[in-house]
Amino acid sequence: MATIKITQTGSPIRREKDQRATLIGLGLNKMHKTRELEDTPEVRGMIRKVAHMVKIEA
Repeated sequence: MATIKITQTGSPIRREKDQRATLIGLGLNKMHKTRELEDTPEVRGMIRKVAHMVKIEA
């Protein structure tokens, strides 16, 4: 299956709780941390919710 590489670029400070929880669900909890996840509709939806705090690489 294809993968997506995402890096956290924004801080979760002063963000809504659900956005913080989404970052944790993606495995991101610190600035500049990178994760490689499967490209599924569920992951895409989570990324869309916090798109302003992450950088997406193919």
